[in-house]
Amino acid sequence: MEHEGNFEELGLNDWILEHLSQLGFTRPSPIQYNCIPPILEGKDCFGCSKTGSGKTAAFAVPILQKLSEDPYGIFCVVITPTRELAYQISEQFSIIGKPINIRHAVVVGGMDMLEQAMQLEKKPHVVIATPGRLADHLRSSDSTVKLNKIKFLVLDEADRLLDKMDGDFANDLDVIFETLPKDRQTLLFSATLTDTLNEVKQLSTKKPFFWQSDNTVSTVEQLDQYYVLVPEQVRDGYLVYICKDLLEKNPNHSIMLFTKTCKNCQILGMLLQNAGFECVVLHSNMKQRHRLAALSKFKSSNIRLLVATDVAARGLDIPVVQVVMNHNVPGLSKNYIHRVGRTARAGRTGMAVTLVTQFDIHRVQSIEEHINTKLKEYEVNEDEVLKILTKVNVMKREAELVLENRDFGDKKKTNKRKALILEGKDPDVEAKNDKKKRIARIKEERKLRKEKRKK
Repeated sequence: MEHEGNFEELGLNDWILEHLSQLGFTRPSPIQYNCIPPILEGKDCFGCSKTGSGKTAAFAVPILQKLSEDPYGIFCVVITPTRELAYQISEQFSIIGKPINIRHAVVVGGMDMLEQAMQLEKKPHVVIATPGRLADHLRSSDSTVKLNKIKFLVLDEADRLLDKMDGDFANDLDVIFETLPKDRQTLLFSATLTDTLNEVKQLSTKKPFFWQSDNTVSTVEQLDQYYVLVPEQVRDGYLVYICKDLLEKNPNHSIMLFTKTCKNCQILGMLLQNAGFECVVLHSNMKQRHRLAALSKFKSSNIRLLVATDVAARGLDIPVVQVVMNHNVPGLSKNYIHRVGRTARAGRTGMAVTLVTQFDIHRVQSIEEHINTKLKEYEVNEDEVLKILTKVNVMKREAELVLENRDFGDKKKTNKRKALILEGKDPDVEAKNDKKKRIARIKEERKLRKEKRKK
């Protein structure tokens, strides 16, 4: 049952109640109301609720109360799949934990490893990390990092971290888990429930408290969801027209545009800049300081258009986003849910527009079935699209040529091959295995959909 009561009912101390009130937390969200008490009671907790429902505070608040009662470092480790989400979680811990002078460290890739090691040696209360970089510190021969006394382990966006078919984090998580004490509280939170989470629940020896929102719609009611049926060859013409139309009608609105690859993200960013838009891009081929700078410009509304890969799809709380656009239809329904969840947050309204080609119809149908909502058709003036089509195609080709001259992405591929060779693996074999995993993941989702229909 989803019930909204008061924070006073949850067993919180006076200092945190007073501080939450000062921060504008008037009433707990359902996931906060249901998960905070069992965490305070010492139970493991698995929470699943739609994006924008206040999951970070649902684990940060009880952890900070427990920390205030028995402060020591390192008290809590939070693992999350993306660097940007790690920084965002650290901000929330810092804000909510200000009355107790919380010390925290962010440990992610793309930043100076020696500086991070020095921060960890100071034993911060909370460590927020991506799996790869934290595992690197633990593997380091001269590492002094000890996690054997932590009280809390949090896996945020747990379905992504524990996805066996994806497998990106499996080896690093194994390294981390080996160093953790058995006598700890484990908290798992996600916006999308998967078989992986169910499996972990069954394997848990502590019989964890499990709470899932009883709302069958995975996206919020305040979100208007549209599709535009476009021929593949003219997709970018429609994209430029829709962005122009939306920003002319609503110049104060902000748009997040999602696409599937780093290269495509960079090309679309250059295309839109050439078309007269002020925009920034965000993808994993960028240096971390550039990623943070781009996100900062967008969050502060200095720039109204952000082009990103799915690295920006999970967990990021950017209140000013009024529109999410999908340049491609995601292969997995849960990825669509995470993308469109960047708008219509905390009771605000929002809009999502997805460009759909004739090859994507089955994906859209799968998404509609999953979210229990039908996408509406977005009206486009096709005559106006045709007027700009040739110019858009020329600008895109120019952007592609610029990237070819820069050898975009080659350095990352080379580094990845070197790393695999150093691990004694064949890069070509690993590439084939990754492709097989992706195909298996898609087949598994189709199988689950069929089983759901039978029920």
